[in-house]
Amino acid sequence: MMRFALEELSDFGDYAGKQKLSDLFTFPSDERSRPRLSDVRVSPDGRHIHVLLRQPKVGLMTFDKYERPQLAVNAKKLDVWFRGAVPIVDVFYLDRLHGEDRGTGAVAAVVYENGRAEFWQFAESKPGWHLLQTSDLCNSPRARVVSVCACAGLLVWCEERPASESSAALVSARNHLRYCVCRRDCEVHGGGVSLGGLSIILHNNPKFTVVRSADRVHLLPDLNAGAQLCSSKLLLTWSPQQDSFTVSTVCKSTPIKKLSAKESDFRRLVTDCLGYLSALEPPDICGFSPMGCGGLLLLLGSGWLCLLQRDGALRRLHRLADDAPLRRDAHTSLCACADAVALVAGRTLHVIEASCGRELQKVALKREGWLHTDRAGGRAPHLLSEAGLFALVDRESAAEPLGSGPAVGVRPGALLVEAVFEEACKYYQQRSLSGTQLTVDALKRGGRFQSPLSLASILRNYLDSGWRRSGPEASHNGEDAYIAGHEKLMSSLEGELRALVSLEELKGSLVRGGVKEAEAACETLVEREVARLLSSSELDRDALLYLNSIFSIFPSQAWRAAQAALQLHPNGEAPLSSRAPLSSRAPPDVWKAALSPLPSAFPFANGQPKHGGGQNCKAKPAAPSLPAVLPVFELLCRAVFRFQPAWLPRFLELSQQQQGSAALGLNLASSSWGLPGGRGGEGGESGVPLYKRALWVLSSLEPDPERRRDLEVELLLVSGRPNAILQALRTLTGQRQWERVTQVARQFCKQSPLLNKEIFTALLCEVAQHRELDPYLELLWALCPEDFTVATILNLALKEPPPGCAPFADGRSSSSQLTVGQLRPLLSKVLQREAKPSQRYADILQSPSYPPPALPRRPVSGPDAAPLRTETPPAADSGAAAEPAGVA
Repeated sequence: MMRFALEELSDFGDYAGKQKLSDLFTFPSDERSRPRLSDVRVSPDGRHIHVLLRQPKVGLMTFDKYERPQLAVNAKKLDVWFRGAVPIVDVFYLDRLHGEDRGTGAVAAVVYENGRAEFWQFAESKPGWHLLQTSDLCNSPRARVVSVCACAGLLVWCEERPASESSAALVSARNHLRYCVCRRDCEVHGGGVSLGGLSIILHNNPKFTVVRSADRVHLLPDLNAGAQLCSSKLLLTWSPQQDSFTVSTVCKSTPIKKLSAKESDFRRLVTDCLGYLSALEPPDICGFSPMGCGGLLLLLGSGWLCLLQRDGALRRLHRLADDAPLRRDAHTSLCACADAVALVAGRTLHVIEASCGRELQKVALKREGWLHTDRAGGRAPHLLSEAGLFALVDRESAAEPLGSGPAVGVRPGALLVEAVFEEACKYYQQRSLSGTQLTVDALKRGGRFQSPLSLASILRNYLDSGWRRSGPEASHNGEDAYIAGHEKLMSSLEGELRALVSLEELKGSLVRGGVKEAEAACETLVEREVARLLSSSELDRDALLYLNSIFSIFPSQAWRAAQAALQLHPNGEAPLSSRAPLSSRAPPDVWKAALSPLPSAFPFANGQPKHGGGQNCKAKPAAPSLPAVLPVFELLCRAVFRFQPAWLPRFLELSQQQQGSAALGLNLASSSWGLPGGRGGEGGESGVPLYKRALWVLSSLEPDPERRRDLEVELLLVSGRPNAILQALRTLTGQRQWERVTQVARQFCKQSPLLNKEIFTALLCEVAQHRELDPYLELLWALCPEDFTVATILNLALKEPPPGCAPFADGRSSSSQLTVGQLRPLLSKVLQREAKPSQRYADILQSPSYPPPALPRRPVSGPDAAPLRTETPPAADSGAAAEPAGVA
């Protein structure tokens, strides 16, 4: 069964003059005299229908509904005809300011283009409409009113003022700034209407449509203005109480600026915005409707339904499913109530939840309709069509009109409660084995999932009245156990609730504050979000995508937030440089998130980058393309390289230390980030070491190999891996940086005998090739491994002579080939080592306990000799060594 339905309230049969009203709506669609539905006005109580006639006749027709129909026979109607062919701008109702006048009839204002205003009062006792008074709103008889509204005891209108003779020669490009927005105080009393003096709110402005919404007046650009004009891209919101303007645009979710209304010149007000506005291409505004909270609903040509809030912020609610953009002349109508928005587009009625923008239902219409709000029906949306008046009814709420409750704005508490259900719905859907789509309504009404209901109740109580309950009312009707459990759960969640509420308050200050306040709030917000994401136990793809967007939109703030979350700082008092180590006091969970393994779709294959950046690649590697979502470690490396490039090797060193500590402190067989092979530096489940991931980031950010070579060498050396150290040594050798080569050799030859052998072999081959290492030969010969022989050294030297040269040259030769004299110190050292007896096992041979002492023996004279008898020495002499007896 459909949840929402249209219930007929009237077929116009209870209105006086019903036949004329039906005839107006039953004209053919191409008839010029047929009024448009947008020219129909319905009174707040629904008892009066006003039809504005534009062509060919100009006038106003009114149709009234009487409590006693017999009074309508001689009633005076509010019909205006042929008033000098002056069009009527609008008809609206005035609010009474005095409580004693509330019992009298409604007062309507009819405003003409020439500035003339007629105030009419309806009375049931004196049947019909009676003219109270007539006034002129404008001071100039040549002024022309284009739009008008009433707001909080004020009449506000936009009028066109003719150009003076001195400015008649202005070019047509500036003629659109010939309008001004004016106001007059207006008070309704029993005998008439009192108008105050005229004051100008804004002048030298383009044509605006003034729209009242609660205590705000929104100034919308002319829908027919050219899109090339910067003035047609602005939305202004005027607050009479604060006497201030808020400048907004439909292309930006936050207001451009807020300033005092003392600056009433429109040109000065928007001068500093022209450069920004000239680059915008905002969609057309196809419809609008005020909300009771002071906001304004906007239907854009892109299909988006947006809410312009009272503070100037723009929030997207819902987008129509049709991909085709809306035309400016398309039939649309909007109406907002307490908890829902009704939208008519063509012959389809959309019902949308105001808190989250979810479409509740579509209702097909037989005819086009126009939405309006009936205050007598609890601000419920009503639909006016050719067939009559209809109310939108929610069948699940005992057939009450939608929004029949008190009209309130969208509160942050309602949004937070709704967010609980949306998050729970998403969580349960991910873990559900059923293919049925889970909805928020199913969570609320199904009764299967009690956790979201409890959390929403806790959050609602916390926001509305606080979470502590005490006193005798807490123990009532045997609910002590339930209340105790409820308060216990509240107590455990209090910290998170405070953080959630403070986060929402921070978002509000970010929207409402100035430039400096927004920057400070943005810094705090980014710091909290980064810390929250890095502290989470598991980052799914959505959370990782969100973190990527934070680093992309707020790079500097995200870098500072990452520093605070990881608690990065130089170790000790050493000045910060590429050699200064980094330290961190962050908890292991933060580093666990920071060093999370690579996804399977990341551009690495078998531990090697797919862009071919290895040492065996002959072609020049191209810069690797960045994937859509970067892991956390890659994000951090990008931020380090952008803001502190000298930190990158030290950051890699710190990350490897943290990863090794985690590998030692956790059971690798059961850990969720266990490392393959049992090594701390393998980079997680993906098998890619951290230094290769850092190298990939470096190559993606700096495509020029020459400019990134120094950092590459540092990263390779910091990794501490033999293959990486040899690769760095080959890079330094290719650059002829011999002093750095010898430093690296002396530093890492002590790491392991095998690495010592590889480094010495590579350097000996270089010595055989050229004479550039001659100043460092003494240092190189000291690195010779102990198991190298003269034959081994000569074989290596003979294997790597310079091209076209003999293996050795005499000392008088000036060529670059190796000489015997250069090798003499090394060969002499090795020969001396070979000539000496090996001392490797000397400590074992000289040990007093090896071999064990032999047993004493006696000589045997012959076969008939007495058997050998061993005498055990006395206990006192047991420590003396016995000499073995000789054999005869």
